[in-house]
Parts: sequence; structure tokens; C-alpha cells
Amino acid sequence: MAKRSNTSIDLDAETRAEVIQILNQHLADTFDLYSQTKQAHWNVKGPQFIALHELYDTLATELVGHVDTIAERVTALGGAADGTARMAAAASRLPDYPGGAIGSLESVQALSERYAALARTTRSAIDKSDELGDMDSADIFTEVSRGLDKALWFLEAHLQK
Repeated sequence: MAKRSNTSIDLDAETRAEVIQILNQHLADTFDLYSQTKQAHWNVKGPQFIALHELYDTLATELVGHVDTIAERVTALGGAADGTARMAAAASRLPDYPGGAIGSLESVQALSERYAALARTTRSAIDKSDELGDMDSADIFTEVSRGLDKALWFLEAHLQK
């Protein structure tokens, strides 16, 4: 077990260790989605270029805020945030984003799939944190879930006819 920092947060050590593991997994997934969203931002092509370029930048900015909040919760619980790009890439459960230039609707579809996947696991993290009695982490995951659902709504609107 990794060394933990002392804290007076009133969750027992076993609970904190479980929640830290959940948080670090979501840190990896969320940081990976952030980098994939920036990849889409830089490489999107097609008729909706400017609208998607700007949307992806907005979505990435929101994700980086979630990354910071998740990492800070890990450290508040006495853990170490596993937050480098390499750590995230090694631990992420998301599929890789396509390399190179990608068309407008293809980029929207690729991001939609990844946002939906992270939203699904985030809702599971809400439940697990709640079961463990860590309402603060559950609240963080709820905030992330709301943001992911809103982003997914923005993305999927481009795919609807």
C-alpha cells in the first residue's frame, strides 16, 4: 500500500484507501478525456470547423477543472494524486482517440462515445462513494456527472437530424 499523509478527515483508513483508488481511476479517465478533447480541438476539419474547434476548447477547459478537483480530493484524503499524462494514459479505461486529422461529424461521434463512457463510470463512482459513506467525493462525482451530461448533450446535438 502506498504511504498516506495524515489527515483528520473522519473516514477510516480503509474507506479512504478505497475512495482514493476510485478517485485516481477517475483522475486518469478524466485527464485522458481532456487530452482527447484537446486532440479533437486541434485536428477537427470540415464545414463545422470553427464551431467545433471552439466547443472542444470550452469542453476541455471544463474537464481540466474536474481533473483538478478530483486530484485535490485524493490529496485531501491523504493519498497521492496519480496525475501525470503517462500515469493517466497507462490507467485510463477510455479507448484511444483517432490520430491525425478527423472530419467534423467523426470527431463529434468519437468524443460522444468517450464522454458517454466516462459519464457511465462516473455515475457508478457516485454510488460507490455514497456506499462507502464519503458524501463529499460522491458530491464531486455528481458535479462531474452533470458536466459530462451537459457536454454530451452539446456533442450529440450535432449528430441529430
